Amino acid sequence: RGAAAPARPRRARNNGCMLSLTASAPADRALRSRRLFVGLAAAACLPLVSPPARAIEEPAYTVERKLGEVEIRAYAPYVVAEVVVPGPADSAGNRAFPLLAGYIFGRNKGERKMAMTAPVTQTAAPMKMEMTAPVTQTTTDGGFVVLFVLPREVTIARAPAPLDPRVKVREVPAARWATITFSGFWSQENYERHLAQLREGVAAAGLQVQGEPMWSRYDARWKPWCLRRNEIWRAVR
Repeated sequence: RGAAAPARPRRARNNGCMLSLTASAPADRALRSRRLFVGLAAAACLPLVSPPARAIEEPAYTVERKLGEVEIRAYAPYVVAEVVVPGPADSAGNRAFPLLAGYIFGRNKGERKMAMTAPVTQTAAPMKMEMTAPVTQTTTDGGFVVLFVLPREVTIARAPAPLDPRVKVREVPAARWATITFSGFWSQENYERHLAQLREGVAAAGLQVQGEPMWSRYDARWKPWCLRRNEIWRAVR
């Protein structure tokens, strides 16, 4: 008998990604596993031909100008709950989340209601609020400021007082921001690369920036990298 013919490669089609599944040595199987993972990740991103519908509430804004990848936005005032936490940058959000989520999910003194003759006040039951976006983060003395945007119907007059003294509530005044949007997981390289693009766009437009850059993220941690929406904001004048 002649030598057995080599095994023919088996192929699997996955949303347009053709992946080789030839049986081979352990090193080849590891390579196939990596190819399969990359193929599945790419296939998940292929249907994203337009931005997804934004069901989560965001602060109200209008786009004044588009400068390539950079947008100049005019934001109306909005109310935030914020906390200062230590770094590093990639763990600041995890430190802040339990404090801020606790506030919006009920660890507060309830909606403040004014009587007809001030300063008599009364406190209602704890107020629970819907999650909104984005969650933003910027540097400050001693760490990072991480903030949640509160729903639009929660004005500074209605916002309940936090039970945790580390959580602060304030109103962000109307302002103009230069923004750039990008996908992917957090990394210093990803952040610095898009911050440089934002700086270039702002400089080309002849605008002046003020304050520190603010990193804004809109999605849950389980979202695939290709479906995530991240932004960097710089206040401009």
